Amino acid sequence: MATSSSCYTSPIPTGIFPKQQSTLLPSTSFLTCFNRRSPISLRPVSRPVVVAASANAVEVEKPAVTGTPSKILPFRVGHGFDLHRLEPGYPLIIGGINIPHERGCEAHSDGDVLLHCVVDAILGALGLPDIGQIFPDNDPKWKGAASSVFIKEAVRLMHEAGYELGNLDATLILQRPKLSPHKEAIRDNLSLLLGADPSVVNLKAKTHEKVDSLGENRSIAAHTVVLLMKK
Repeated sequence: MATSSSCYTSPIPTGIFPKQQSTLLPSTSFLTCFNRRSPISLRPVSRPVVVAASANAVEVEKPAVTGTPSKILPFRVGHGFDLHRLEPGYPLIIGGINIPHERGCEAHSDGDVLLHCVVDAILGALGLPDIGQIFPDNDPKWKGAASSVFIKEAVRLMHEAGYELGNLDATLILQRPKLSPHKEAIRDNLSLLLGADPSVVNLKAKTHEKVDSLGENRSIAAHTVVLLMKK
């Protein structure tokens, strides 16, 4: 990065150092120098038109991903959050795994709260629009779509920007069912979708101590934090 040095002289107002001026500052002016750095050059991030298959395997055109150019950093951190209502008659899909339960997520797509959350964390780290802007829930082509479509697109954008997953930490919040029997299957499938070693993908599950809609088994939520590293 180019730098240039500029100097200027500035008179010292009289009376500031009435006693010490003659010994400490033999002159009534001093030389002030500074470095003026040239503006940081930002590499624009391309915003491709995203094309992927929906749930019925018909290739469709997705809206272009738009956003402001992102500064190239050695690391980028993103946080994702998602919440869905639990209603009878819907499947409960978490991390691409169908979990037996009398209630499932009411959503436009398959309602996979974990994958939606991970997608938003990756997009956030890249400085891109959130999942609702890229895959709007009022678009009929995403009706019932598998959330694996969304996460694969987020991973593609991550690699296109020159980053790879450092590690991921996710927390699921639900009162029922207990996820202990399913955690390893969920983590393994999430690692597969991310193209990451399972050792860098962590999954935790918490109840909500029977408080509000989460604790009353009327909703499910997830938080995810990701660290992306420059390749």
